[in-house]
Amino acid sequence: MEWGYALLVMLGTVGFLMFLSVPVAFAFLSANILGAVLFLGGSAGLVSFVRGMISSVANYNLAPIPLFIFMGEILFRTGVAYSAINAVDRLISKVPGRLSIVALGGGTVFSALSGSTIANTAMLGGVMLPEMQKRGYSPALSMGPIMAVGGIAMLIPPSALAVLLASLARMPVAELLAGGIIPGLLMACLFISYVVVRSSLNPRLAPTYDMQKFTWGERIVPFLTDVLPLSLVFISVLGSIFAGIASPTESAALGALSALLLAAFYRKLSWRSLWMAIEETGKTSVMILFIVACSTTFSQILAFSGATDGALTLILQREMTPLVAMAVMMMVLVFLGCFVDQISMMLITLPFFLPMADALGVNAIWLGVMMLIAIELGLITPPFGLLIFVMKGVVGDSYGIRTIYAAAFPFVLLELIVLAVLLLIPNIVTFLPSYL
Repeated sequence: MEWGYALLVMLGTVGFLMFLSVPVAFAFLSANILGAVLFLGGSAGLVSFVRGMISSVANYNLAPIPLFIFMGEILFRTGVAYSAINAVDRLISKVPGRLSIVALGGGTVFSALSGSTIANTAMLGGVMLPEMQKRGYSPALSMGPIMAVGGIAMLIPPSALAVLLASLARMPVAELLAGGIIPGLLMACLFISYVVVRSSLNPRLAPTYDMQKFTWGERIVPFLTDVLPLSLVFISVLGSIFAGIASPTESAALGALSALLLAAFYRKLSWRSLWMAIEETGKTSVMILFIVACSTTFSQILAFSGATDGALTLILQREMTPLVAMAVMMMVLVFLGCFVDQISMMLITLPFFLPMADALGVNAIWLGVMMLIAIELGLITPPFGLLIFVMKGVVGDSYGIRTIYAAAFPFVLLELIVLAVLLLIPNIVTFLPSYL
């Protein structure tokens, strides 16, 4: 069959089923079954398809995913993260847009501990938003920063989605995790700068208010007791990798153990919170591993049918430079992010992006981090940004969906600026991984 027909059948089936609101995993599973029958030889193809699914999840490199999810769930369910937010709140004194900066600073800290965008946004929305509304903060500087910093969890390790991307793309997990650190911190600094500047130019967006007076000791001590010890989790994950004493899987286990020990140290670990963390970890992990199994066979069927090679040949005939090719790939991801969820974006594009990047000599870690940022953009772009709907669930009827879109818009522009900077200066991404 013509490769264009195979491409149309596979992608068309996925797109049609997702349009009917079929869950992502089942949409890809259905496309795989159809593809196995049409392109892999009928019943023999179905047998090969099942074997491929089994071998794709029987992969030691996927072990960090449930461990990172468990680590974030423990910190979230036990309330350790809430104490850290309160400590950051005390530390920051009178600056323009203070509560927005607390949300950005606390969210960045939690991003380095959880790797969960949804948990990050839900927690910050529940803790910070009522206080912001009480103080008269505008939606742009209350909801906007909370949604924006939620996406940083994709970049700053430990990130379950980064591990998933590295596993699907066969990239070094440790290098991809390290590559997201500087871009993630750069993005957080840009968000904070934007809040300070905009609050200074228009104080009505973030009104000042009289704060409770704290001595330096009362402000520093909570930071030392409730925030600084949490760095143990971050150090156990990345420090063990950089020191060369642990693999990514072993470092993820160290991080999960550190989170348990910290929760026990703060006397916030209970049987109920532990069970809830295990239960949520199981649900999320099964979903992700099922999607991994479907995505691997999806790529194999596209390759076997000739669709991948045919599309790649057509693209390479344009004689694009690596920079232009990367720009085109990012534009495709940003566009898809308006309509498709993050994991689906990875599954649809990786079979085409990876061979193209390899043919053009594009650095794999640079591509991976750029993909994470472009995918992160999809979390806050209308009409179907996931964090937009998480925020809508937090605020209820207080704000309409258009108001939430408007609050996210400036931060979408800021993330596009970061994406453009990293596109022009790839060394920002590859600097830390080069030391591994």
